[in-house]
Amino acid sequence: MSTSATALKAPTALPTVWQGRTDANERGDTRRLFNVVQVLDGPTHAAASGAPVLLGFACDAGVKRNQGRVGAAEGPQAIRRALANLPAHDIAPLYDAGDVTCEDDALEAAQAALAAAVQRQLDAGAHPVVLGGGHEIAWGTWQGLRAHLDAQNDRERVLILNLDAHFDLRTARPGTSGTPFDQIAQASEQAGLRFDYACLGVSRLSNTASLFERARELGVTYIEDTDMQDRHLDARLAQIDALMADVAHVYLTIDLDVLPAPVMPGVSAPAAYGVPITVIEAIATHVRRSGKLRVADLAEYNPHFDVQGLGARVAARLAYRLL
Repeated sequence: MSTSATALKAPTALPTVWQGRTDANERGDTRRLFNVVQVLDGPTHAAASGAPVLLGFACDAGVKRNQGRVGAAEGPQAIRRALANLPAHDIAPLYDAGDVTCEDDALEAAQAALAAAVQRQLDAGAHPVVLGGGHEIAWGTWQGLRAHLDAQNDRERVLILNLDAHFDLRTARPGTSGTPFDQIAQASEQAGLRFDYACLGVSRLSNTASLFERARELGVTYIEDTDMQDRHLDARLAQIDALMADVAHVYLTIDLDVLPAPVMPGVSAPAAYGVPITVIEAIATHVRRSGKLRVADLAEYNPHFDVQGLGARVAARLAYRLL
């Protein structure tokens, strides 16, 4: 099957992706996600209203432009494999809408295709969870959400909640994995919209002074990783509640390099300190239960640097919490 930067394609090698253990001889509900997933056929198909739907963004052109370690383009399929064998519990139905694939350096075309795919699912009333791919995914995901809201003439405030070791507010162009939130800030200003951006988990040793200054210029809410440990969780959840109280919609984006390197080795820039998975998972679950989450994505998972598939399992666990 040929790939394209301008359209969805069904996941490749389906028999090896959506498969897992069968416990047919056991009592009770033994279904796993591979038993309940429904693969959507073609770019015009959307999930049922109210249902979770997976989208893949098979791209690391932005990482390459940002001088990072490439390989995240293979992330969506690896995360699907890790998801497939997880117990379904009450997740049914689950849809898989395939991947948007970036050809070579056609990043902007791939981001536009992702935006169209996200909008399509939101217009249908589905709940998309997008699997990356580099953090250039954020520019595509946000554009899809924005197009969906604009089509409804909805100009209510949108909180962009980024769990990340990096601000990704670089001002250089063309866009990279390090520029998406600056691109969103510029687009918001041009449209006369507020830029409500909170970045939690920022590493002081992974961002230059100029990036901290850019964050201050834009009025970004940020918390450093040293204040995102287990002992801070209640305070952070209260802070997130305060942020969500002022908005109508939330876009949650999780850059997996926010996690400590021993937990998440499979990223372009592993974290020497990081935020515990207990904190990240609690925040993701809390935001999902708020009723304001419209779309979420996971970024930067890179199977090339994973150790025994640990990172894929971690990414799948977080994706599961968002479904």
